[in-house]
Amino acid sequence: MSGLPSFRAVMLMVAAVLVVTAAAGGVVVVLGEDLVGTAQEQPVRRFRPQQTPQQAPQQSPAPRLDEMVPTAEPVKDFGEGGPGITVTPPRVLAVAAGTVPKQTRFRLGELAHVQKVAVVDAGAVKVSGTSLNLLAVDPAEFRSWTPQPVADQPAVWSALTRGELVADADAMKKFGMILGAVYQVDGGPRLRVAASASLRLHGVDGLISADLGRSLGFAQGVAVLLHGKEGEISQAGVKKLLGKRSQVVVLDAAARTPKRRQPPARQQVTVGRPGSYLELYKAAATRCPGLSWTVLAAIGQVESGHGRNNGPSSAGALGPMQFMPATWKHYGVDGDGDGKKDIWSPYDAVPGAANYLCANKAGQGGERLRKAIWFYNHSWDYVNKVMSIADAYAKAYA
Repeated sequence: MSGLPSFRAVMLMVAAVLVVTAAAGGVVVVLGEDLVGTAQEQPVRRFRPQQTPQQAPQQSPAPRLDEMVPTAEPVKDFGEGGPGITVTPPRVLAVAAGTVPKQTRFRLGELAHVQKVAVVDAGAVKVSGTSLNLLAVDPAEFRSWTPQPVADQPAVWSALTRGELVADADAMKKFGMILGAVYQVDGGPRLRVAASASLRLHGVDGLISADLGRSLGFAQGVAVLLHGKEGEISQAGVKKLLGKRSQVVVLDAAARTPKRRQPPARQQVTVGRPGSYLELYKAAATRCPGLSWTVLAAIGQVESGHGRNNGPSSAGALGPMQFMPATWKHYGVDGDGDGKKDIWSPYDAVPGAANYLCANKAGQGGERLRKAIWFYNHSWDYVNKVMSIADAYAKAYA
């Protein structure tokens, strides 16, 4: 959209006035135009090896990781179907220079063809040099402002309630983000990408909860969404009410130029977990800056053949990454947001392995990495085997 650069500029302008200094007890929200990195983790495009516990039987030729689907019981609140939400798609999106007064909201609602108005918080965060423009919303109130498939997907709204990120599908592709990966907000919390969806909000890279937005110092009440007769809401009228420094973007441009009208694109909503072991290893590697996904994949191959031989082993190790229960107690994680740390679930075990390796400084590479792998299984032959397989994966998936 031609309006996108200026929309981003306004988002940056809005968020810039909301920087809270550490001395004031707040969080510094830095704005910019870069790409997403990872929480205690690394940018999605820079991965380095990682590992898991214990040794397993002799390995056969490694299968294609992008064709292997991890198996575990479904996440409870993930699934199709919803409470029958009637959507009211936004026709116009605007960002004001400051909080929109209540009187102005009323006047926006009185504009010709406007049937519904919503005002939400907005801001930008920087993650490893990449700027993301986000709306901070109340899940229950904002649900009707999204496309029907998104509104009907309970997992999206559960994720927001848990304080996780719902990323726009285009932003996922543009920034190389991975479903299930965890990214570190500069000066702020870690955000797990719990879902991606076609939000159809030009210039908006994703949604977070209003509570999380407030903790990040987002501008309150600056983003306006207007619903009404398609193609009829006056862009100029909205800008007049919000002021010259506001940015107004029409979201129903196709309806305003009938000759270019095309059938609506198929809506996609992806929630929950990575769809293959390849994506799972890549997502889990983001939990440890400097750790390559290939190391995790190599350990997964050696330990269980990527979940094909989960044990228990003769030593009592369990699951696809062969954790000893006592080790799991300290380093296991809930990798898929289902509320439990399951040693048998690859969605928890693989990020748990990354967590364990990172605690042993695997992200520093070199001898630190080799030593971390050794801690995983006290054998230098094991270390050499893992590193050899990791190199093979790096070449195979380069």
